[in-house]
Amino acid sequence: MSYTFEIMTQEQAEEIAFNWHYDGDYSFYDMEADKEDLEGFVNAETRGKYTYSVTICNELIGFFSLNKVNDHIFDISLGLRPDFTGKGEGVAFLKSGIEFVKNNYDPEKLTLSVAAFNQRAIKVYRKVGFKDSGTFAQNTNGGTYEFLKMEYV
Repeated sequence: MSYTFEIMTQEQAEEIAFNWHYDGDYSFYDMEADKEDLEGFVNAETRGKYTYSVTICNELIGFFSLNKVNDHIFDISLGLRPDFTGKGEGVAFLKSGIEFVKNNYDPEKLTLSVAAFNQRAIKVYRKVGFKDSGTFAQNTNGGTYEFLKMEYV
């Protein structure tokens, strides 16, 4: 599949924020599950110029966000549309995102954080080459959750 990365539009941000709902434990990733995350995502100024919509043939299937830690380290966050999850799409999606970042920003390292319960995503990240670098607790979604920090060099 050929993925296209473009700066996210307001319409796309609202589609993701208000219409993408995940099943079971993965509802943790619904944008509406955390008021602060939701507000940051739907506000174009907060979302910034490093949040990309990912499409296939003009169909929105995911997002890929970058947080510039310094000139050569970027922290990424990403999401696939709910009907694309759990179907083997993650590796190709993530590899495409990494390639996009490499081609446009010349990073030395990429980092990401993932909820420790999300073994499905962790398996994808490890398969692509991310390595565990530590854990931390974070207050979000009305509770405190353990997260795994991962690095890709």
